[in-house]
Amino acid sequence: MSTSEVTTLEELVDTDRYPLADLDGAGGRAVLDRARAELLADGCTVLPDFIRPSLQETLQRQCAQIAPRAHFDVATVNVYNMAVGPELPEDHPGRIAFERGNAFVPRDRIPAGSLISRLYSDAAFQRFIARCFDLEALHELADPLSGLVLNVVEPGMEHPWHFDTNEFTVSMLTQEAEEGGVFEYCPGIRSAEEENFDAVRDVIQGGGEQTARRLPLRPGDLQLFKGRFSLHRVSPVRGELARHSAIFAYSERPGVVGSVARTRQLFGRVLPEHLEAAERAVRGDRLLD
Repeated sequence: MSTSEVTTLEELVDTDRYPLADLDGAGGRAVLDRARAELLADGCTVLPDFIRPSLQETLQRQCAQIAPRAHFDVATVNVYNMAVGPELPEDHPGRIAFERGNAFVPRDRIPAGSLISRLYSDAAFQRFIARCFDLEALHELADPLSGLVLNVVEPGMEHPWHFDTNEFTVSMLTQEAEEGGVFEYCPGIRSAEEENFDAVRDVIQGGGEQTARRLPLRPGDLQLFKGRFSLHRVSPVRGELARHSAIFAYSERPGVVGSVARTRQLFGRVLPEHLEAAERAVRGDRLLD
């Protein structure tokens, strides 16, 4: 089946295994119950082969074709993606620097007819994601760059330890690295009330091996993750192939636009929408980003 022939969610998603149109039926309830239980216990759940196997090669090819459109910028960062000032204690984990070498293709450079774009904007898919996270509803970001992105980690690069600015993340691996490129995470290492700096510092200094978990992912797998409170990274990629993953960004409230600083860091540019949103920005918590 060619991309142009994919016209419905049922043709794209394995709806026998994941009955998105009948979430209140026995099969739908079973999928939701498992996802919710794993998210509650571990902050993460994976739905294997969410994309039909017959389309996984097309998924990989499409994303590989747009990967060169990514904004590449190797930068020195810390786990909070924050500036380090003299007021920061010497033993603070924010003083530990990493080289971030992942890149992002922004939404305005992803074709509207691509499989990941069709999935991102599908109302039934959005309802399913909302119910997995036990939310009333989700909204696409109003941000013209960061709503849907393709994350690219080239050989020799990595996406080092960090926290997400969103409480939840939806992603799909579209191309595996030949070696490395493993998703690793520490579930619930911090909360909205407690940063837990000692535990964070232990992990990023190479300790905490029993805290960090390694998640095997395959192209077409859908991953739901609570990345605001779980420290995570993509380990260094080796071999000839880059690691590609689509990130589907949603919010519980409409009209969300990314910050100017974070947008410029990820995409190398900002648009008028980001400047206008900065004047209205309100933080949801007091955590370091």
